[in-house]
Parts: sequence; C-alpha cells; structure tokens
Amino acid sequence: MSGNDERDMVRRGYDALSYHYRADDAGDGQYAPWLADLHRRLPAAAAVLDLGCGCGVPVARFLADAGHRVTGVDISDVQIERARHLVPTGTFLRADATRLDLPPASFDAVVCLYALIHMPLADQPRVIREIAGRLRPGGELLATVGSTAWTGTDDNWLGGTAPMWWSHADAATYRSWLQEACLTITSEEFIPEGTGGHTLFRAVRPQ
Repeated sequence: MSGNDERDMVRRGYDALSYHYRADDAGDGQYAPWLADLHRRLPAAAAVLDLGCGCGVPVARFLADAGHRVTGVDISDVQIERARHLVPTGTFLRADATRLDLPPASFDAVVCLYALIHMPLADQPRVIREIAGRLRPGGELLATVGSTAWTGTDDNWLGGTAPMWWSHADAATYRSWLQEACLTITSEEFIPEGTGGHTLFRAVRPQ
C-alpha cells in the first residue's frame, strides 16, 4: 500500500463515519483535564493549531470557548465542514497534515490528539520536526501517539462499512523523535484503551 492509498483510506473512513465517531453535542470526555491543563499554561487569546481537528469537538470547541484563536487542520472534507459549523470562531483547513505549509514560530500551542497515528510512519519524524518549528519559543505541544509499535487496518471500523488505517511506533521511539526535534518533554502518560492504549506527551519548545 502506498502512502497515498493510506491517506485516502483515512480520509474516506472519516468522511463515511464522522457522525458515528463523534456527535455534534459530544462532551469533552477524557480530553477535559488535558485541555484544561493546556489552557492554564497558555497566554490569553493564544494561537493554537489543532492538527487532526476532526469535527472540531472537543478540542477546537474547548479552546475557542476559552478565548483562544484556533486553526484546525484535517484531511476529511466532512470533518472540516462540521468543524466550521460547530466552531464558527475557528479557522479550518482541509489539508494533509504531512504536506502542510504554515509559517514558522506562529503558534503558542499545537494539539495533535489521535491524529499522528493515522499518518505514514516514515513521515512522522518530519511532521514532529515541523510541529516544533511552528511553535513559538515556550510553545506547548499536546499529542497522543503510539505506546507499542503497530501498523494495520480495521475493515469494519466502529461497526461501519468503511475501513480505517493506523501506523505508529512505540513510546520510546516517539520520545526520541520529540527530543531530536529539540522539544523538552514535560510529561509522559499511558492512556489505556481496550486491551492496549496510547501515550500522551506534553512537550515545550525551549525559550
């Protein structure tokens, strides 16, 4: 499978199952303490990039309601259309996050929850370096990544008819990629899910 095939599978999957994945009125759930902690660390009216923003709920909605200036990026047309409706004060771009052209040092924070793991593994170290470059000095990164290495598909994702694809390294590899991108890791936490889980990293670009 080529990188374009993988990207198309992710895009088509979220186009088909956007509403099944998250309802318009979904709560903040497990994201709530993560986002509240990030908000406390940010300046007022901070510029935040939500990479893999989905339908804008809950990340962009929470941060916009807190007074921040949110730019969301997602590969799915359906997700972006919903985000523009659900978070009208945000700016939302339909784009491939591995091929994104945004100015350097332009964000106070980047949030990338359950999104990096949908990108081709070979692209992920570069994406992390680009995230670091888009952060202002002192800027914060909040990201969920793999805990163990795995690449694969689910042909009936969420019980629907659309397949979904993931690819991720283990936590130690992500730790090294973050450090190689000159980010300082401030916390690392295992987030259980089913029989496995993910790793939540908080990191900062040094002043």
